[in-house]
Amino acid sequence: MTELPAALTSLIEDFKFVDRQERSMLLIEFADQFEDVPARIAERPFPEENHVTRCESEAFVWAEDRPDGTQDYWFAVENPQGLSAKAWAVIMQQTLSGQPPEVVAQVPPDVIFDLFGKELSMGKGQGLMGMLDHVNVAARRKLKAGA
Repeated sequence: MTELPAALTSLIEDFKFVDRQERSMLLIEFADQFEDVPARIAERPFPEENHVTRCESEAFVWAEDRPDGTQDYWFAVENPQGLSAKAWAVIMQQTLSGQPPEVVAQVPPDVIFDLFGKELSMGKGQGLMGMLDHVNVAARRKLKAGA
């Protein structure tokens, strides 16, 4: 089994014991914490290379290197109704930023279903997986560059 960051594992454990309505409320709480990418990282119009093409909510992802060899992950979600994308951005920012790139690079897409539920629509699932793909790729690039 893939090693996950402790904060992500803990969150997944918490979500195992909630019903669908509680899950929705928790995800809305995460979405409410969303803050757009800081201007020091990127400004509109955002570069296409950061665009998550599979995401219906028009998400963008950036990785910022830290001096300790880890990365911070930043997000923009252009669709104001993109609550799932915003919630997932906050979850990744809180649980993957500052983690070793070898761990972040291997976070599997099934964690999305652990958090959002098995009934997640295909379109929404593809968008959230696309956001994770961008983070995974950034971590792999960091590893390839020699951290």
